[in-house]
Amino acid sequence: MSPSPGSSPVRHTVPGIHRRFAVVGNPANRRTTMFADAVRAAGHPEPRVLAWRDILRGRYAFRPGEWVRIDSPGEDAEVDRLLRGVSDSTRVEGTAVWYRRFTTAVRELTAAVRTAGALSSVDAEDVAVLFDKRRCHARLAAAGVPVPQALTGPVGGWVELRERLRAAGISRAFVKPAHGSSASGVVALTVAGAGRVKATTSVETAPDGRMYNSLRVRHYTSEPAVAALVDALAPDGLHVERWLPKASQGGRAADLRVVVVAGRATHAVVRTSRHPMTNLHLGGARGDLDAAREAIRATGGDFGDVLEVAERAAACFPGTLCVGVDVLPATGWRRFAVGEVNAFGDLLPRLTGLPGTGAEGLDTYATQVAATQTAPAQRAPHKELHDHPA
Repeated sequence: MSPSPGSSPVRHTVPGIHRRFAVVGNPANRRTTMFADAVRAAGHPEPRVLAWRDILRGRYAFRPGEWVRIDSPGEDAEVDRLLRGVSDSTRVEGTAVWYRRFTTAVRELTAAVRTAGALSSVDAEDVAVLFDKRRCHARLAAAGVPVPQALTGPVGGWVELRERLRAAGISRAFVKPAHGSSASGVVALTVAGAGRVKATTSVETAPDGRMYNSLRVRHYTSEPAVAALVDALAPDGLHVERWLPKASQGGRAADLRVVVVAGRATHAVVRTSRHPMTNLHLGGARGDLDAAREAIRATGGDFGDVLEVAERAAACFPGTLCVGVDVLPATGWRRFAVGEVNAFGDLLPRLTGLPGTGAEGLDTYATQVAATQTAPAQRAPHKELHDHPA
């Protein structure tokens, strides 16, 4: 594969140039440890690790010239409790509170980074949009990036959702918590009329009616059960989009996660599943990228089209070094739309870079470390666009 037009390869670390890094993350989490491994492997000093549990209590300081990676606060029960304000981090509710607290923390962090004369891996306003699926979808659409058709404006609950889907002529939709991640609370919904519904989701309803995220995908086929599910999710905000029929590979639904670093698509993986959600932690599995290339070529297309769509999506967030773009192949492998853009979509262990990108032999973390060698002296705050309000 040749580099896509207008792109420049990610450069490897320049020998003899040593940068100091800090990582805002959860210390024992593999995201933090894998990035630290990449920093050391590139010959830089051991990075400082600033724990999210301390950050959220206001205990942090940055140093001039330091390059600060702001990583996911996920997979830590104490941090999740601090952000969501609930005692059980598996509960469905609380994503709106999580969003307000998290984006406030990122704004304060990036302001402190700038004040210290350090550099940040993310832009706070980019993050605020990336973690609101409604605003992210609107920004992509405004930039001409292909996205699924979506409902606009707030959705109050099941009765309103059912009516609005009918009016829009949509019988199959993804109903997503506006501020969710990792498919938490996502519902793949089919409405066939006359009370016939099917909801596929990882949300589990307990005997007392409370709802929890789990690692097992299940189906709800009674309208009262689906109504209760949607009504529980609605207060935190919903993003609803047409369910595009995905391509398949080996009889399984398939899509692609493309990692874009410094504007360049450097890594790609096919994700396959028996379920509509292809997330690897929900039973999805990595597919065959070469087979996907062949399937695209057989339709008269080019794999470069996938990378170009991902790069166009990433260009909507220019202040953020790395994003993971979920590309949805539809109509077989003929057309491509962007399902989501993930601020922390780089956790793909053992995956090395695509040929011709300058990231060959490097994982996603090593690629980002290399890219910091050409980072600008200071990232300017990203100016908010006129997209969908929170």
